[in-house]
Amino acid sequence: MPSALTAAHALSLTALLGAAGDAMADPARHAINAFNSWCFKAGQTEAEARKNMNVDAARFDLTFWDDSLEPRPAEAPEGVERRCEVAFDGNHTAQAITALRKQMQTPPVFGRKIPLPDTHQSQDSTALIEGRELLRGRVAVVHIGTRDDDARTFMAVDRLYDGLGLGASQ
Repeated sequence: MPSALTAAHALSLTALLGAAGDAMADPARHAINAFNSWCFKAGQTEAEARKNMNVDAARFDLTFWDDSLEPRPAEAPEGVERRCEVAFDGNHTAQAITALRKQMQTPPVFGRKIPLPDTHQSQDSTALIEGRELLRGRVAVVHIGTRDDDARTFMAVDRLYDGLGLGASQ
């Protein structure tokens, strides 16, 4: 008869293997869940975000920087202080939008919708793009769409530099 410790270890291993199998069985769901779980959390370096999202074992690409913690890439867009983006195979925009909307309503609620800041614009392949007012007057932009003729879905959230994105009436 197995000991309680052995049984607990077996259950933990089963859960881990199940999660890994789930990620392999549905890479889109894994990417969407990783985005929702980690892209809204401040205070991560790129290495920490990659580790938290288990990017090495995942089947999605991650673009991440937070220049309040590390230097930003030279090609970073004007006005964006922090970016977290996942991109994965297939057109899964409806699934991504549904999951994102649910996540943004989960406490802490992800701000209120505001007009799209001048730093961002909709593209032909955009399925969703919104400006969101965060705490202390900060602004973020969430963006979901496809690339490569609908072959890849992307989900992105950009936090703008302090003072950008809110109109004069705010």
